[in-house]
Order: sequence, then structure tokens, then C-alpha cells
Amino acid sequence: MKRIITALLTLSCFSFIASGQDDCKKKLLMIAGRPSHGPGLHEFNAGCLLLQKKLEGFPNLEVDVQLGGWPKDDSVFENVDAIFLFMDGGGGHPAIRPERWEMLGKLMEQGVGFGCAHYAVEVPAGKPGQAWQQWIGGYYEHKFSCNPFWTPEYKEIPEHPITNGVEPFEIPDEWYMTMRFRDEMKDITPILIATPSDKVRGGPYVYPKGPYKHIVEASGQKEVMMWAVERPDGGRGFGFTGGHVHNNWGNDNFRKTMLNALVWMSGLEVPAEGVESEVTDEELKQNLDPK
Repeated sequence: MKRIITALLTLSCFSFIASGQDDCKKKLLMIAGRPSHGPGLHEFNAGCLLLQKKLEGFPNLEVDVQLGGWPKDDSVFENVDAIFLFMDGGGGHPAIRPERWEMLGKLMEQGVGFGCAHYAVEVPAGKPGQAWQQWIGGYYEHKFSCNPFWTPEYKEIPEHPITNGVEPFEIPDEWYMTMRFRDEMKDITPILIATPSDKVRGGPYVYPKGPYKHIVEASGQKEVMMWAVERPDGGRGFGFTGGHVHNNWGNDNFRKTMLNALVWMSGLEVPAEGVESEVTDEELKQNLDPK
């Protein structure tokens, strides 16, 4: 039976290729930001290269990694099915420059997937924030959201392709929380959920150190550190607030959650057991920025 299914899938892909519609092959573009923070932190280049390596050989997925900041050649965006940003954000977010903003908007209208990790989920309130709400469901808003360094306990793993094969886990990182989501969390699926302690809510946050009254008063409330959306234009999006600490990619569940998300966002089916991979200590040391 397996051989029959494989043959049918191969024939189906061949038919699309012959007609000039290669719907089976998906292209994922990963953009790694410029070096940032101290050694082992915000290792955008090493992180993206590691994830690319762990996706090698995944059926019908082509992964292109652009290192060291925004690509100088816009041709890398041609025929992409999904874009992943792992870079510094905030007011200087590379993606919100007018010409890039316009290009991304056109790609989103075409149903291109869009995912952001860690600092890349932060954009200014107003039009950038509204765009992130539309494209990925929410964003980090300065002085509304906060960025404590803490250890969430992800005990409840919801059913979603991104969580296939993911077991409950806990890991220290600069997990952003209290995102500025769409009203009433419309069409947003929480992926990683945990309840911060009152001590975490009371700060200090990484910057500004806080505490913020509205965050302290939300004592006992669950927070969402990763989420996913399926947009009306057919595109898929997600936000992931971890990723500050590079060595966390060595955690099987942390890494699998991201690999699953990248595959799902690209429009492919995530295996029931998730995207399996192994990482060695030596691999975690590869491609680190000279800091």
C-alpha cells in the first residue's frame, strides 16, 4: 500500500510540473538579521542555518537562508511560499521600511506564509502593528507587552499541526508575553501557553524593567508565547516569542515546535510525529557570529 501511495503522489507532482504548476514543491525563505547582543544570544545566522540543516531532505521543501540582514537582491522573494524573519525588530525593524513593507504586503495578498521569531515579532503600534495583526495575528507592543527572562511550563499542548509530536516541556528564555493580539483573538490558535507567576509579572523585565500595572493585575492569567493563524488570503502565519538563547535549539521539543511551524507555514503537511531531528553540541557551536 505504501508503494501505491508513493507512486500516486509522484505521479500527481509530475502532472503539476508538466503543466507548469509545481504545487508540490514549496519554497521557504528564511531571513537572518545582523549580529546582535552578546555571544550565544540573538544568534540569528546560526539559528537559521541550524533549522535549515534540520529541514534538509524534507519532502517537497526548498529552504533558502539569507544571512546578515535584509537581502540586497529582491529576486530571492520570487516564487516564495513562506517567509520567516529571525532578526531585531522594534522601531528599526528591517521589514517596515516603505519599499519592503509594500513588497511584503503584495506577497501576503498572494497567500504567502509569514512567520516571525523573538525580536522580529516587535513592531511599532499603528500601521505596522495592524499589519502584523493581519499577517501573523499579533505583535509585541512597546510598554504594553513585556519581555521577562523566565521558565514557562508548557503543560498543555493543544492539537494543531505545529504541535505534532511535541511533549510538555519547560525552558528558560526571554519569553515575551502579553502580545497585542487581534480583538477577541479572532482566528488565532494559541500554540505555547503557560501561566507566569506573580514574581515574573512583577519584573524586572529585560527592558524597560517595569513592572507594568496591567501585567501585574493579570495575576493567574494564562499567556500565549506562540500562536498561529490561517488568513483569508490562504496564507498561514505564526509568532514565536522565544529564541533569545541559541542553545535552546538543542532542546528537542523547542526545536520541533519551530520546525513543525516552518513546514506548516510553507503549506506542507506536518508528519504525525512532527519533524524529527537531532542536534549535537558541536552543531550548536557552528556558524556563531564573531562577538
